[in-house]
Amino acid sequence: MPRHIAVIGGGITGITTAYSLLKRGFDVTVFEKNLYAAMETSFANGGQLSASNAEVWNHWPTVIKGLRWMLRSDAPLLVSPRPTWHKLSWFAEFIRAIPQYENNTSETARLAIAAREHLFQWAADESIDFDVKHEGILHIYRDKKGFDHAANVSKLLAKGGLERRSVTPEEMRAIEPTLAGNYYGGFYTESDATGDIHKFTHSLAQAAERRGATLNYGHSVRDLGANETSAWVVAEVDGQSVRQTFDGVVVCAGVGSRHLAAKLGDRVNIYPVKGYSITVGLNDAASQQGAPTVSLLDDDTKLVTSRLGNDRFRVAGTAEFSGINRDIRDDRIRPLIRWVEECFPNVSTRQVVPWAGLRPMLPNMMPRVGNGKLPTVFYNTGHGHLGWTLSAITAELLADAVESSAVQTRAVLAR
Repeated sequence: MPRHIAVIGGGITGITTAYSLLKRGFDVTVFEKNLYAAMETSFANGGQLSASNAEVWNHWPTVIKGLRWMLRSDAPLLVSPRPTWHKLSWFAEFIRAIPQYENNTSETARLAIAAREHLFQWAADESIDFDVKHEGILHIYRDKKGFDHAANVSKLLAKGGLERRSVTPEEMRAIEPTLAGNYYGGFYTESDATGDIHKFTHSLAQAAERRGATLNYGHSVRDLGANETSAWVVAEVDGQSVRQTFDGVVVCAGVGSRHLAAKLGDRVNIYPVKGYSITVGLNDAASQQGAPTVSLLDDDTKLVTSRLGNDRFRVAGTAEFSGINRDIRDDRIRPLIRWVEECFPNVSTRQVVPWAGLRPMLPNMMPRVGNGKLPTVFYNTGHGHLGWTLSAITAELLADAVESSAVQTRAVLAR
């Protein structure tokens, strides 16, 4: 009989994890507090499947910018000056990870490239329509300093196996003719793509259910625990507490993973980093023609874009360190709208839907994938700003870890 695994979290990471486990023959139950999959951080992100955005943030220039921007409410990177022990410990570990900047950037690029194969294959296998566009991603730079830094990053990405090429302002306009403004140059990654994370996750969840997964929506996990041979989950549903026992548990709970890990005896130092997005309705012919089809990443403003079908244009980015806070601030949304109006003046911003989500970020910017202290506990969390990009490969790596544990357990029982 297959082992029964509980997966905590129904976002992109939890659903891809469940799907990978199902394909390996495991019996899977997903716990998700919302009534549907992908209703929080996986709801309205920037849409990029971007190996070209694999650069980790553990870099002294990023630290200096963060200090300089601390008092600017519209800064791309905003750190609340209010100290907490969690925030201080997180930033201390962030700084200690600076020596790993180059290796972690190259490794993230390698993982992102590997993720593509699985994600696109799953979409084909399950006939998932998620507004995917294979038009590449264009990084844009307004000055030589930014462009030169990107050239150095390109060398690190190349070590991870990613090819991207520098382009002149004339080539940039040939790649994306709707882009307005003056630029020093850019870098173009033809192999990158975009798509709607919410559509993909929702459809993959349906595919997982068809394959036999139990999807416990509306189940808020109140407690959990584990020992050497089993794990248990207590969830609240319709005002009642329900306890279930499993052979193992995988924590894919986004910013909630830190709290759950502590209950299981593990330290997973995730900090919630808020990102914002706007979805611009392209409701007239001029806007549809004036919006880009190629995805962009503006390194100066830290904004990314994706064209979702014919009538939606997503712009997302920024990073805000303010704890568990999902408030949508007008002073953080306005710069995104202004950016659209400046870079794509033919796009009407009359209909704009704002959103904010909390990215689960570990100090070294690398996801936590694999075993906890106990052989029945596993983690797939902490993907930061690349959860969509890395989800398929970390799900496969997690399934490898669970499968290996199952083989070891069977070997022990057979003795």
